[in-house]
Amino acid sequence: MRFVRWHPGEEMPTPQWRDQQPHFLSPSRRYVYLVWLGACEFNVHVVICSAFRQAGERMPDMSPATRPLPTDPTGSTMKLFILFLLASCFPLCASAAELKVDLGHGAVSYHTDALLRRADARWISVVDDVAFRRTMHYHAVPLAALLDDIGPGDHLQFVAADGFAAEIPAALLLNTRGSTAWLAIEDPAKPWPALPGHGHAGPFYVVWTRPRAAAVGPEQWPYQLASIRLLDSVAERFPAIVPDPSLRAGSKVKRGFAIFQRTCFACHTLNGQGDSKLGPDLNIPYSPTEYLRADLLRAFVRDPQSLRRWPQAKMPGFDTQSLSDADLDALLAYLRHMAGRKARP
Repeated sequence: MRFVRWHPGEEMPTPQWRDQQPHFLSPSRRYVYLVWLGACEFNVHVVICSAFRQAGERMPDMSPATRPLPTDPTGSTMKLFILFLLASCFPLCASAAELKVDLGHGAVSYHTDALLRRADARWISVVDDVAFRRTMHYHAVPLAALLDDIGPGDHLQFVAADGFAAEIPAALLLNTRGSTAWLAIEDPAKPWPALPGHGHAGPFYVVWTRPRAAAVGPEQWPYQLASIRLLDSVAERFPAIVPDPSLRAGSKVKRGFAIFQRTCFACHTLNGQGDSKLGPDLNIPYSPTEYLRADLLRAFVRDPQSLRRWPQAKMPGFDTQSLSDADLDALLAYLRHMAGRKARP
């Protein structure tokens, strides 16, 4: 915190640190941060007033006609000030988070403390965790236990606090091939470590054990999870992203459309349609297939930093384990096909 000198008769300076908000906070968390900051300012004033009363002094009037507030409080006043700041931080850090689940018959809220106390909650180990890039251990509940009304033909959307929106078919969540989806729950008393360059994964994170058995992609591990909703399929909600219906079912373009939904649609729109706006539209005004050579586009998908080095970039690379060469070929075939089917919003 930077202190500035103030003299009677002058206008009170505006604290510059109010505008220095943490750049990594999502809009909703930045709002909480500002509310907390305002509460701190109010309560610090109350603490200082109380300290002056205990010391037998009158709280200085801040009008220009009177003396200024002492610029260097010491003793009990400073101790009370520090204790208050520590105490005011604790409720924000330790408060239980809320996850909303709407399966079509009203939203249900799940809170951290209740989830951690569930009979089916257990500790699991996740090898090669997508977000943390190492083995992690989580207190988690089977995700299917929270989605007991869904069927294999249903479709779910997982929305994160930063706007990331993963579209996951219920068939994948209910698969019998050995991949199990879990809702990892962050205990406020034992927070998870920070993510490598991407802030924080809590309070809720969808993780998988044995993900390769059902070909679970990296975009199907949504963290900072805020809500789960039962929705119509992507094709029904966003018809402008659907390829030509006359194409045969097993065509490379239609396979690429399915891969696009799994890998790209969580962050990007296409033809102006989609729920997430984290990345640019992939067809309006131009498809990347129209302005990038095929070899450069392939390299970009594998490692975005190989084409544009940007420390703040959030797009992950897709290696051959998460996106095979054949799947990448199909994805690019879909993007080239859609470049000829532009539908401006």
